[in-house]
Amino acid sequence: MEKDQIFFLKDRGIIFVNGKDSKEFLQNIVTNDLNKVSDTSSCFAFLLTPQGKYLFDFIIVKHKSGYFLDCEKTQTSNLINRLNIYKLNSNVEILNLSNEFEVAVISKDKYLSLDGTQDLEGNTTRYNNDIIFLDPRSTKLGGRIIANLEKLMISIKSLGLKSQDPKKYYDISHKNGIVQINTKNLQDKVFGLEYNFEQLNAIDFKKGCYVGQENTARMKLKNKLRKKLVPLETDKKLKTGSDVNFKNNKIGTVLIGEPYPFALVKVVEPNYSEFKDKDLSIDNNKSRIIL
Repeated sequence: MEKDQIFFLKDRGIIFVNGKDSKEFLQNIVTNDLNKVSDTSSCFAFLLTPQGKYLFDFIIVKHKSGYFLDCEKTQTSNLINRLNIYKLNSNVEILNLSNEFEVAVISKDKYLSLDGTQDLEGNTTRYNNDIIFLDPRSTKLGGRIIANLEKLMISIKSLGLKSQDPKKYYDISHKNGIVQINTKNLQDKVFGLEYNFEQLNAIDFKKGCYVGQENTARMKLKNKLRKKLVPLETDKKLKTGSDVNFKNNKIGTVLIGEPYPFALVKVVEPNYSEFKDKDLSIDNNKSRIIL
């Protein structure tokens, strides 16, 4: 990303979890520790099934007396419905504010040029009274701004930014193994550990209970990771559900075919060294794991 670029992420939604019990409510169900989230720090987290499989992911950002959940827009209604299942008697209000707030991305260099910023994943500050933070998954994804459109346009002008096609941003995300589009294809199909949530700073193994914690902790303790979600590069469009073959043996399944393909494949060697510079076969098309 170049320093003067900004990318509008129209596929992102904003949920606001507000109320005096909002911190405790989220702390009891998500994979990360809400004690990490403050006016100066944001975090990435998953909501899992009781068996420890993936359901939703989102960035948690402190906002006033509650928290913003920055999630895939197509999943906002489903995520709200799931959160309401766990709400019970908690003093919590859950609102869909996707029509009121925009999410945009600037380069890491531009973010670090602002006053009071630090080169830390999740580092959070304010610009023009709007939330701006380094992506907690990886600083390679730059800084994120959450603001209403009018204020965001004012900030863009004052910072000298130019709007660009977000494809460049999503290419970076894909190469770094971060799914942001069609996450519904992963639901109940991959365990959190298979989705690399440890590497993406989405888990705190010391925080205590959350939904799916028991099975996740057991897999971690017994080192039972047998599969991993990986990004694929290919010249052809891939179909979701297709077999991934290596040397005529099935090693996995395509879970997201397009626009940015991912597959769940068997773990053999650390960092998939056996696949380095080797072709995989998917529906008779050549593909490779992005290592």
